[in-house]
Amino acid sequence: MFRKTTIALTTVASLLAGTAFAGGHSKDIVDTAVEAGTFETLVAAVQAAGLVDTLKGDGPFTVFAPTDEAFAALPEGTVEDLLLPENQDQLTAILTYHVVPGKVMSTDLMDDMEAETVQGSSVTIDLDNGVMVENANVTTADIETSNGVIHVIDTVIMPEG
Repeated sequence: MFRKTTIALTTVASLLAGTAFAGGHSKDIVDTAVEAGTFETLVAAVQAAGLVDTLKGDGPFTVFAPTDEAFAALPEGTVEDLLLPENQDQLTAILTYHVVPGKVMSTDLMDDMEAETVQGSSVTIDLDNGVMVENANVTTADIETSNGVIHVIDTVIMPEG
């Protein structure tokens, strides 16, 4: 479960690193995210949750990757609190909620479909006004990596409970 979450986060980073894909899909989700430079908060969270090895694994994973701006929009102090060691379980649940097992490309999506996440809950995909995952807009889709795909989103999505 943690392995899939980490891969998902890495995939998100890969979406932001468009130039990393110019020469093929040789980078995994994590390396793509690091190189992109716009997923620093996501990468830090993946490290704090202990999910790096998972997201560097075989996959495939689909990661809905929030940008640094998406994390910055959370209430003040939220990210800092989540990165504390005593909140690792909560952080892991949030991060794995952004990862779906398998490689789901935008052409595979259907309006109002449910996708089960690595966290165990499902997310709803809405195609009525662009592509949305829960309350987040997909701003860049189909960034392929060596172990999955990243879809960049503009909001951090939170599992219920």
